[in-house]
Amino acid sequence: MQQYSSLPDQNSQIDATPKLLTTIQQLRAKLWLESSLNQLQSRLNHYLLSACNNVLQAEVAESEVLQAVVNEINSVMNSTNLALTDYAVGIAMFQPQENVATVCYVSRSPSQNSQPLFVDVLTAEKKLLLRLQEVIEFKDLQQLENQQPPSAWRLADDSGSIMGWLIIAAAPLSCDRESLIESKAQLRSQLMSRSANYCTTALVQLRHILSWQQQYQQLSNSNQELERTNQLKNQFLANTSHEIRTPLSSIIGFTHLLLAPGYEPTIERQREYLNIIQSSGKHLLALINDILDLSKIEANQLEVQWESVDVPLLCSNVLALVKEKAANKGLRLCLEIDPDITSLVADSLRLKQMLLNLLFNALKFTSKGSVGLQVVPKGGSVHFTVWDTGSGISQEDQTQLFEPYFQIAKAVAGGAEGTGLGLAVTRKLAQIHGGSVKVESEVDGGSRFTLLLPLKQEVGVGGDEEAGEAGGAGEAKYSLSHLPFTPNSSVDILLVENDLPNADLMQIYLQKLGYQVTWVKNAAEMWEALTQLDPAVILMDVYLADGNGLNLVRQLREHEQYQTIPVIVQTAMAMKGDRETCLAAGVNDYISKPIDLPLLASLVAKYSKPPI
Repeated sequence: MQQYSSLPDQNSQIDATPKLLTTIQQLRAKLWLESSLNQLQSRLNHYLLSACNNVLQAEVAESEVLQAVVNEINSVMNSTNLALTDYAVGIAMFQPQENVATVCYVSRSPSQNSQPLFVDVLTAEKKLLLRLQEVIEFKDLQQLENQQPPSAWRLADDSGSIMGWLIIAAAPLSCDRESLIESKAQLRSQLMSRSANYCTTALVQLRHILSWQQQYQQLSNSNQELERTNQLKNQFLANTSHEIRTPLSSIIGFTHLLLAPGYEPTIERQREYLNIIQSSGKHLLALINDILDLSKIEANQLEVQWESVDVPLLCSNVLALVKEKAANKGLRLCLEIDPDITSLVADSLRLKQMLLNLLFNALKFTSKGSVGLQVVPKGGSVHFTVWDTGSGISQEDQTQLFEPYFQIAKAVAGGAEGTGLGLAVTRKLAQIHGGSVKVESEVDGGSRFTLLLPLKQEVGVGGDEEAGEAGGAGEAKYSLSHLPFTPNSSVDILLVENDLPNADLMQIYLQKLGYQVTWVKNAAEMWEALTQLDPAVILMDVYLADGNGLNLVRQLREHEQYQTIPVIVQTAMAMKGDRETCLAAGVNDYISKPIDLPLLASLVAKYSKPPI
């Protein structure tokens, strides 16, 4: 009877031993590989976490990650017998515009007397030196990727854009056992391939982090700017409210006083109250004009009309405007102009505005002595210096002098009028002209404000002599001197005005000058009036209850019988482009509200004057 043994025979045990050893070696190699990659991943996570907690420059952050990959691979290979030969690990960054990559990071093995290593491009039978700043062509890198075993591994982002390559250069492996050489090469290839994947992932994540940080910084800056803007807006509204309420208080208060039952002031008192009301109204208008100017300057919407300015004539006219105010305070006015200064390219209206602001300030702070204007050339500039013998300005106040709404405390306490915007507007107007404003002053030692403007002898741009809009609201481009024409009862004026008080004001004023004024308040009434009237001039409001005044003007120009009737628009539109919009609609001229009555008279006289 045949017997069986449960024990394996001797030959079977001997055959199984090499397989078991091979399996153990494979497991050890796999454990080593995973451990090495985990170590690399941990190192990269550390850098990413550091990038999250610290705002770094993109180049610095990427450099740290790439250098960490190179150093970690080098450390791993040196810690095992995987490095059976001399080697070098490097990273070449892609330069797409030149279709090449430059080696930016290299880590060499620590073996003594090591020589520069080459990467073999097998298909091209060429060797590439792996060292810093070495330039490798794109086609060679492709071949290094595709050859077996590969010597380069691509680093590409989510979109497939190439960032660079991870490269290894090694001397040939030398070992008695061919199978060991092959397994080491495979293990090294796996390490490099997966390290390249980890490196790519880290770079993509780093770029996301840096992008988020940049967005966060931009949002933070935007929030800070919005907060600052909101604070400035609140401050602006508070200051503006205060400045507007002050003259309004006088206007409403004295008007109420004059209308109060049982109160019958003398004629002198009535004139006094009316003068205060008029002065407060002019102050309010000046404030609105300054606000409009400042707003347009800040929004880069202020138009400058460049022209050749007669400097002596302009300065004389400016001093004539402040002569009465100086005489009322017993101050002497002085004008000194260098004979070499005859003309200057500037916006005459804005130059006049700047000098008036400086002169009014000088008169405000001077109670005795003199106020003067000196004009001299210095270098390539003209210096307009407004000086006074007044109370002077402290150093502390000088630092805030050009801030909007800033007013010196003693001026406010002394009841001196002012919007607190004049100097802010003056400085910005000077900057628009390519110049500046500086101040020199001592307490009780007077002040010197110098406006510096570039000395130009020819008009460089524009040359249009059209008047400005807001700051000179109500100024026309022709002389405002009284015209010789005297109206008679046969001159008919058609007034189209939506607002009753404004209509009453213009009707009464023009009738006093001898015109026959017919008032209508809307478009329908205008067309009806034109069937019975042949007006010499039409005064047109822009905003009407049943239509737009500019559309009405366009309709008038489409009718042959109305095409030649002059139309003057009166409107509260006073921003950039408003005047041009009105003229483009077919109107002959433009006057902004509040209505300047002498200007209105000049315009009506000009357009109603019969041809010679």
